[in-house]
Amino acid sequence: MSSWTWAVLVAGLILAGWFAWRRKASGKSQNAPAAAATVPLTLQPAQREPDTLYQKGRIVARVSGTRVDEAGKKIFFEEVYHSDTLLLPDECDFQQYVILIRKIQHATKLDPKALHRGRVLGGVEADILSYRQQ
Repeated sequence: MSSWTWAVLVAGLILAGWFAWRRKASGKSQNAPAAAATVPLTLQPAQREPDTLYQKGRIVARVSGTRVDEAGKKIFFEEVYHSDTLLLPDECDFQQYVILIRKIQHATKLDPKALHRGRVLGGVEADILSYRQQ
């Protein structure tokens, strides 16, 4: 190799070492992103509303006239309203329960007494599948 090749190689090694030293001196690491330091270590669970059905952490419906039969592993709702985003074949979270809706006596999209209630399900029966982990 010529002397110029050696000179360029040595200069490159010196510069690489200097950049590594500067990065270490400034406290930054090439492997750890800077944004990771701003993420909180513990996240507090959001407070859930007692008369609400959730799917995948999102509110999908409101309920009224709730009756829980722990022995029969069933929950009965007189009415489930604002349920346009509720996916009936999927599990729901209700209070401390994980439930699956099995029966609906009647469903309507328009209630003449309350025009802004979305899809309304009446006489709803759901099975209690398990208890929600908090």
